[in-house]
Amino acid sequence: MSSAAPKAIAIQNAINDVMSNDRGRLLAGLISRLSDFQLAEDALQEALISALSHWGRSGIPHAPTAWLMKVALNKGIDRLRSQMRESHKVEQFSFVTSDVAHPTTREEIPDERLRLIFACCHPALEIKSRVALTLRTVSGLTTREIANAFLDTEKTMGQRLTRSKSKIKAKGIGFAVPQSEMWDDRLNAVLATIYLIFTTGYVIEDEAERDLCGEAIFLGRLLNDLKPNEPEIEGILALMLLTHARLPARVGADGLSKPIEEQDRSLWQETLIEEGRMFLRNAVARRSPQAFQIKAAIADCHMTKGSPDWMQMSLLYQSLWHFEPTPVIALNWAVVMAELGHLETALKKIDSLEGDLSAFQPWHAARASILLKLGHFEEATTAYKTAIETAPDAPSRAFLAAKLTAAQKHGSNS
Repeated sequence: MSSAAPKAIAIQNAINDVMSNDRGRLLAGLISRLSDFQLAEDALQEALISALSHWGRSGIPHAPTAWLMKVALNKGIDRLRSQMRESHKVEQFSFVTSDVAHPTTREEIPDERLRLIFACCHPALEIKSRVALTLRTVSGLTTREIANAFLDTEKTMGQRLTRSKSKIKAKGIGFAVPQSEMWDDRLNAVLATIYLIFTTGYVIEDEAERDLCGEAIFLGRLLNDLKPNEPEIEGILALMLLTHARLPARVGADGLSKPIEEQDRSLWQETLIEEGRMFLRNAVARRSPQAFQIKAAIADCHMTKGSPDWMQMSLLYQSLWHFEPTPVIALNWAVVMAELGHLETALKKIDSLEGDLSAFQPWHAARASILLKLGHFEEATTAYKTAIETAPDAPSRAFLAAKLTAAQKHGSNS
């Protein structure tokens, strides 16, 4: 190996580390100053290319994130100046260099992610576009990951993202947290975005370089500091903390994913559980129930000492249905009905959702489980095979494979 090879590897590792941990902060800061999504992305890409050569000559800087911010910002401003002939148009962008002209540490770069989320969640964009654009720009999810979250094709989602960026630029949407009286227009989309960041991180946690769960919780706390005593913000924090508390126990020593009722509770993080329940109590006390508070209560019922409180969960899903009458909520409610012993009713409900959820992996897994319990082994085998093909990670595939083996064994004996 040549002497240059270790240096090149170190530089690439440093770049990968910055992009894993700080891409959202960098891009949010650039977008808020340049007011252009595509320009910010292009400028950051140019800065990364510059880093490869510059760091190779001068070494990795003490604060690589700050270095990238400064260089990307300068490249963005250079592009703007080349596009604008009149001097007064150039001058209007001179302010962008004043506050980050010589950053030296990561902390000196202001965290603009929440501002960017509110910009992406402007009511001029449809709700799906708001969430998708934020997932792409703030959290750095790939177009494919976002498409999977929305059950869309990658091509369709790519076109949606492009249209959203163009619309924000054309309408001159500002990059700022709106006044509190304007929150009603955007808060639901902001919360939905933060939760999608969390759930995406939870699903791909074993494979992801980015701590999306931690980032979502951070954004939730930031939002709560900005607008305290808001029950739905407290609700989403409770939901994320209670769910995240179980993360160490979701995969067993055998490598199989574990349903909540089968998890080793000694591995649950009690400090997160206590904090989550505190946020939930505070939210419930405000007597303004909405979707995230109910979801948090369902998560809490899953963690009831001894065994999950399925009856209370069923009642909570009935309440949640009034806020979110969606196929996914119907599916989850049917799973709870099955746990209460209403297998035939649950299967009938799940089958009625096929038109909406046939491309949704949990639908196949839930259907397979109920078919197995009902003794429909041949159908269960087929359903488990489909669920395995589309499972999000290795532990889930291993868990479903064990269930498939049981279905095949019972089928051969019947």
